[in-house]
Amino acid sequence: MATGADQAVGMSLVLFSLLLFSYYTVWVIVLPFVDGRHVLHRYFLPREYSVILPGVAAVLLLLCVGTFTAVILWKNRKPKKTD
Repeated sequence: MATGADQAVGMSLVLFSLLLFSYYTVWVIVLPFVDGRHVLHRYFLPREYSVILPGVAAVLLLLCVGTFTAVILWKNRKPKKTD
């Protein structure tokens, strides 16, 4: 069973993900239709970063998954028998 601390950490991760998703959705989908001089543009990065940041995140994710897989395979490696 999950403890109160586990539930708090899980809820905070869900809330963080929801905020990040909402920010990115407004940045990529809504902001191009808003006038460039509107005050809302001050709270967002330039549009170039809307492609660069997810790309960097994807590369880092693949790097971490690959490293994790390599470490697990290396640890579970069986030594060869010598007769």
